[in-house]
Amino acid sequence: MPRTVHKLNRSRAVHRVVVIGCGGTGSAVIGGLPFLHQALSAAGYPGLHVIVADGDKVTPTNCVRQPFSESEIGLYKSVVLVNRLNLFWGLNWYASTEYVTAKTQGKADIIISCVDTRAARLVITKSPLFKECVYWLDFGNTADGGQFVLGQPKNDRNRKTPGRLLTVAELFPEIVTPLLDSTDDLPACSAVEALERQEPFINQTLAYQALAMLARLFRHGELTHHGGFVSLANGRTAPLAIRTAPWILKRAA
Repeated sequence: MPRTVHKLNRSRAVHRVVVIGCGGTGSAVIGGLPFLHQALSAAGYPGLHVIVADGDKVTPTNCVRQPFSESEIGLYKSVVLVNRLNLFWGLNWYASTEYVTAKTQGKADIIISCVDTRAARLVITKSPLFKECVYWLDFGNTADGGQFVLGQPKNDRNRKTPGRLLTVAELFPEIVTPLLDSTDDLPACSAVEALERQEPFINQTLAYQALAMLARLFRHGELTHHGGFVSLANGRTAPLAIRTAPWILKRAA
């Protein structure tokens, strides 16, 4: 049986990116985005215009497994990361020190959510920002594993999209069910606890797997998977085969 392939519609501009969350995974994603930007620009495609949003400030615990130093404690994470990238890469990306809420306005082609709780994901899906995007890339992880899923929200921009990619919320509805949140999702309050709750390289592993997937989509124009599941415990990565909206499958049958 032939694989289902998702193809990028190059007639649609897809370069405005909003990254939500600057924690372990978010900071890894943000740090890798300039490489994707450079690769696209070198190939003659539009580069990325990125906004990084997070209302959190750097704490001492963040300096253990996130790319922050003690000299940055008390500063906004988003500002620290964006200033660093702009200076190093000569970019003009933006930082927001506000949390994304159900009232957050804005225009984004791609939303990348790197949040800790189901409640935070649910809020994102209710925002006007979410209702205007083409793609939603979401990350989730446990102590030594996790997943990333690229989808196309069922909104006005994707309403007539053939073969619309199902989002993580459609594939796994429990991921936006706040009642399932527990204290295990809360940030660790000490350096030792932070390392016990999460293996040092799970965030980077997830981030770069997902960025490689995006690079393939934008540079080659197609995907044969739209996410993946990673386990550091057994060293395995399993791709998520293309899943499209049910009505598209019925019509094509």
